[in-house]
Amino acid sequence: MIMVPTPHNNAKIGDIAKVVIMPGDPLRAKYIAETYLNEYVCYNEVRGMLGYTGYYKDVKVSVQGSGMGVPSMGIYSRELFEGYDVDYIIRVGSAGALANNEASDSANRVKLRDILVAETVDTDSNFLVSNELEELFPVVSYDMLEKLEKIANQNKTQIKVGEIYTSDSFYKSKEQLVETSKLDILGVEMETLALYANAAITSKNALAMFTVSDNPILGESLSASERQTGFNKMIELALALAIECGKE
Repeated sequence: MIMVPTPHNNAKIGDIAKVVIMPGDPLRAKYIAETYLNEYVCYNEVRGMLGYTGYYKDVKVSVQGSGMGVPSMGIYSRELFEGYDVDYIIRVGSAGALANNEASDSANRVKLRDILVAETVDTDSNFLVSNELEELFPVVSYDMLEKLEKIANQNKTQIKVGEIYTSDSFYKSKEQLVETSKLDILGVEMETLALYANAAITSKNALAMFTVSDNPILGESLSASERQTGFNKMIELALALAIECGKE
């Protein structure tokens, strides 16, 4: 059992809500708290990995940075699930588009600003092997996915659900990305494998969604300012999902 506070999180029991929205960037956690939450307080500043708890439409919600990469997500999500008894984590991140990249005029191609949801995960990471979880097949919480699809339908917001590739390497060659794109994968990112694995081994719930910020094969990308403001639609979907999860 993980004892709290931890070396990475100085929150006390009760400081963190049962539902946590988890961007990679701690400054995006700060942005979400300041923009959307009422009565928020900062419960963690250790290593600059900011965490906040407040209220969104009268539901208690926390927002916690995960950092970059599988190891960092592996630490923070495991501590939230096991140490702080969090029941739901909603990852909000960015992803690079991979699917249907050769069909640039296709309506089905994953485009910049699209919202993706990871149902399953493929990976080049050793995380499962190093944690003796080779037989584990990490997947989304289907209860959370069903809730999100209902919210998106009501809001007339398009989401694309499918397989995401979690990579340990940010600077992959174009040739490697083209090969990965042939696997019918929507996009590439760096954290979801650890999140879904930790949810499985702690019997908790997780869903990862992404705004497409770039297409590394075609050389397309959003600017830094577009990334900051262009993620709001995804964040608002996550907050709506947090309300539904927080009611339970």
